[in-house]
Amino acid sequence: MPSTSTPLARSATSARPAPLAQPAPLARIVQGSGPGLLLAHGAGGSARDNWGPLLPELAAHRTVVAPDYPGSGNSPYEPGERTLDELADRLVATADEEGLETFDLAGYSLGAAVAVRIATRHPGRVRSLLLLAGVAGGSARTRMLSDLIVDLEERPDDLVRLMLTVVFGGTWVDALPADQLAGLREALKSPLPSGFPQQFRLAGTVDVRAELAAIAVPTLVVSTTEDMLVPPSQHRLLAEGIPGARLVELPSGHLPMVEVLPQLRDVVLEFVKGSDRG
Repeated sequence: MPSTSTPLARSATSARPAPLAQPAPLARIVQGSGPGLLLAHGAGGSARDNWGPLLPELAAHRTVVAPDYPGSGNSPYEPGERTLDELADRLVATADEEGLETFDLAGYSLGAAVAVRIATRHPGRVRSLLLLAGVAGGSARTRMLSDLIVDLEERPDDLVRLMLTVVFGGTWVDALPADQLAGLREALKSPLPSGFPQQFRLAGTVDVRAELAAIAVPTLVVSTTEDMLVPPSQHRLLAEGIPGARLVELPSGHLPMVEVLPQLRDVVLEFVKGSDRG
């Protein structure tokens, strides 16, 4: 972030440096009432894109706070590269602004790594953890694929072809009628969020494997079994690394909120209700 500048009132040898500008609050969706639920979205997505189909049901049980990362949704672009610590701290700051002292926490894709970092960096705040199609790290393939996606940002036709083969499940794509597949191709050509390259570069380099053993809250890991963007081997690393974590599988590519929404809704609501019982 750029620093604010003020005239020097004293000599250069005695003047204190101007304070750094504080980052702007993140835009967020806030719905519902009751105990808090903080949501972390994926790279290149937004709170509305990734969690929108589930918000009505979640808001019936929770005060849902779903922030947008810089350059996604309604949060303006910010220069510089994002870091996992930064996103973790800013999501917790958003929860603070909405009055959530503690919260259940759900992260999707890159947001799963953000959620892990929140759980280890702010351990007293998190009651339970849901990691959906999550990035654990340590994968050369994931790094290369993230770099390729960023490189194709200015070649939308090629990026769409890549997305159709690695983001969506093959079973789901093969079952689409030709007119719906053509419509999906066109929809995927919509403008990308300004934070798209920053977020995908971060997704390709994060590695939270070493901190998983420190997580001490009930955790549900949801693996999307036809996922070729963040493959099931990454999800299993999360489940195997977190003590007592439970693994649930969904027959989907990387976008279960598109491909298997009813099944995903059941799993997420079970997570919320299980947290109530806990």
